[in-house]
Amino acid sequence: MGKVILDVENKVKKTIEKYKLLGKKEKIIVASSGGKDSSVALYILNKLGYNVEALYINLRLGDYSERCESAVRKLCEKEGIKMHVLDINEEFGMKMCNIRCGVQQKIKVSNCMVCGIVKKWLLNKHARKLGADKIVTGHHLDDEAQTIIMNFLQGNLMLGANSGPRTRIVYDKKFVPRIKPLYFVSENEIRKYCEIKKLPAAYEKCPCSASSLRIRTREFANKLGKKEKERIVENFLKILPQLSDKFQKEKIIYCRICGEPARNEICKKCSLLSVTKKVK
Repeated sequence: MGKVILDVENKVKKTIEKYKLLGKKEKIIVASSGGKDSSVALYILNKLGYNVEALYINLRLGDYSERCESAVRKLCEKEGIKMHVLDINEEFGMKMCNIRCGVQQKIKVSNCMVCGIVKKWLLNKHARKLGADKIVTGHHLDDEAQTIIMNFLQGNLMLGANSGPRTRIVYDKKFVPRIKPLYFVSENEIRKYCEIKKLPAAYEKCPCSASSLRIRTREFANKLGKKEKERIVENFLKILPQLSDKFQKEKIIYCRICGEPARNEICKKCSLLSVTKKVK
């Protein structure tokens, strides 16, 4: 048991040091979903002495969202971590399911894509309001290997050009950099760590996750060993600087609707939600 704890924590420390992800004086907002991944990230960073606060977005997915919020709250109360809660209904006047259905009535897009775009927008906007220097997500080795494989299957590795342990996007005063301290930690290691430490966490899957490509890719990747997944990620990181050159040269502008950082006149969130006529 002790070996698992030490291995996971050492990997996090080495990743932070190697990629210069965090500083002890920085304010860090952890995107806490209530699941094991973000809960472990929050717990370890707090244990290592970083200035962390949790930000939970309640998507109003019935009892599932309430259980997830409860898990984050219990962990924060136990460890003395400040917690912030965003209610999507208060932000957009409707639940995530309503947003998703409204969008999908007009255009063909997956559940996870709609949710991901909206959550990224909310995280950046509110983390900035909270004075955050960095946003931490719970993405781990398995997530990253699956994403690389998915991008390859779709014939577009450029989709991952802004990936890696930290975002490589052009820096902008309105953009809060996102980092992934668990980048080289496997999902199995995270699960064991969470169970050994008895951290409050919701282990059930999101009721709206139904991306067929992601599911098939996950099934394929789960058959691979840990070493194979590490090779996929390590080899991708070797070519990442070349892929990222395109993004480094692009200029960040501000969405003419919401004023948030974007690469086009209208950001992804506003472009997506415009079909529901509920853009804010």
